[in-house]
Amino acid sequence: MVISHDEHNTANEPKGAYTPTALAAGRQAPKTTPLWVKDDESVSPEEFSRLLDLYDNSFRNIAEGEVVKGTVLKVTPNEVVIDVGYKSEGVIPVDEFLDETGAVIVRAGDVVDVLLERTEDRDGHIVLSREKAEKMKIWDEVERAFIDRKVVIGRVVERIKGGLAVDIGVRAFLPGSQIDVRPVRNLDALRGQELRMRVIKVNKKRGNIVLSRKVLLEEENAEKKKTTLETLAEGKVLRGTVKNITDYGAFIDLGGIDGLLHITDMSWGRVGHPSEVFKVNEEIDVVVLKYDAATERVSLGHKQLIIDPWTSVMERFPAGARVSGKVVSLTDYGAFIELEPGVEGLIHVSEMSWSKRVKHPSKILNVGDTVEAMVLGVDPTARRISLGLKQVESNPWNELTEKYPVGTRITGKVRNLTEFGAFVEVEDDIDGLIHISDMSWSKRVKHPSEVLKKGDTVEAMVLSIDAENQRLSLGLKQLATDIWEDFFSRHKVGDTIEGKVVRMTNFGAFVELDEGIEGLIHVSEFDDTQGGEKLSLEGGQTTPMKIIKLSPSERKIGLSIRALKTDEYRSDWDSYSSTQGDGGATLGERLRLK
Repeated sequence: MVISHDEHNTANEPKGAYTPTALAAGRQAPKTTPLWVKDDESVSPEEFSRLLDLYDNSFRNIAEGEVVKGTVLKVTPNEVVIDVGYKSEGVIPVDEFLDETGAVIVRAGDVVDVLLERTEDRDGHIVLSREKAEKMKIWDEVERAFIDRKVVIGRVVERIKGGLAVDIGVRAFLPGSQIDVRPVRNLDALRGQELRMRVIKVNKKRGNIVLSRKVLLEEENAEKKKTTLETLAEGKVLRGTVKNITDYGAFIDLGGIDGLLHITDMSWGRVGHPSEVFKVNEEIDVVVLKYDAATERVSLGHKQLIIDPWTSVMERFPAGARVSGKVVSLTDYGAFIELEPGVEGLIHVSEMSWSKRVKHPSKILNVGDTVEAMVLGVDPTARRISLGLKQVESNPWNELTEKYPVGTRITGKVRNLTEFGAFVEVEDDIDGLIHISDMSWSKRVKHPSEVLKKGDTVEAMVLSIDAENQRLSLGLKQLATDIWEDFFSRHKVGDTIEGKVVRMTNFGAFVELDEGIEGLIHVSEFDDTQGGEKLSLEGGQTTPMKIIKLSPSERKIGLSIRALKTDEYRSDWDSYSSTQGDGGATLGERLRLK
């Protein structure tokens, strides 16, 4: 290449000569000036031959596919002109020299690495590529990383079949089985993340690079595990990372070894699910509760890092104190109230209302409600606090005695019938019981439905009030005249009365004396055999008899036909004796009269 006089003028070099400087620069002589044309005849043929060899040998050191250094000669809006010491310059699109913001990162005079793709194109320029040169350098680095087992850092580009595509300067493959020490279900969540990996396979000819993050993690975990196990001991407080959450607890990475933080050891308070307390990748402090070196199992605790609130619960919540809390749970038997974090009390269903028959706590309370209650009892050992909801209000049963003294007549509606009686509503949510025995003086009531029906409005008398046990006894028959008292007031033992046999039993006969009044003739009180005949009684038969026993408290009447016959016989004998004397009486007759 010949440099013109205007372009080249060096004191130490003859004018017009193809100087070593020009050869070293690799500039090409103008095509209009042949190499063999010389204006300066001072150059000898030997010198010219030497310079020509130097010119030719300067090109033989560069081969296609090699990465060489080049000098930026000029930067235009579309291209960058590079001089690599060849016969001609190379032109590279300016796009290969832009940063992330779109700005050009080179200027004239900068030295850059480029790949010589071809020695000459149609325009006489050499074909260069900075992008391919960079990739060639990266491939070399990847191969060295594979041989030296060095860590490479790459960014996840996308999810592909079998794993992830990762950009480490060139596209590489990270299999799903090599992403983590445990299976990763959501691979899309890793997109855009930078990962530390190791090259486990590389094939430059095929352009294949296989990475593994799992191998690196296993190595790192093994080293961490060794360090952790050296210092692991029960009672030691460690800093760990929540690795995984299950229904029964959370696994905490302590550094190469995982420990289980059970749900019961997360908080002194109620924990519905571990995710309510901790999140994956969250760093927390834990204490080692138990460590089995043989199985390398570690049980952890978190609540143990703070004082158990139950140790001083009796001081803060003494019996009789009024407290306020939030309903956190409902069961069939009551409601749990959170008094403070870690401390809950139970309002039993029986302590929710003085008068209402609460079938389920949800009829009165809802989860989330703030309620006021009274402390009924505290058992720190069993971690139990009994609360009462009804105790914060006045007991309406205590007022019943004053409002409805015994003997008061009340009117109410029959709310329910049972086999033993009928419940009558006296006030809102206060019922009284009419027992089956208090429904009629005379009728033998087998079931309350024979007298009352559900929904009937009835009048009854207050018989007794037990405020402590919340029992109110009512009577229906007490409003009517007691026919038994009336009968006992009109009769006495020895009276002769007439009655109708209503039923016969093996021990006697029941006789109806008045409406609703019955008496018993025992078999021993049947008529004695007279004249060889024995008295026989039948149902429906009416016969006279004598009252031989009255028991008002038991409402029982004893009757006798035999006594009546004996009196008749004695009367007849007395009449006979008054006229005849007793001299004719036999010994047996005398004994019988006594």
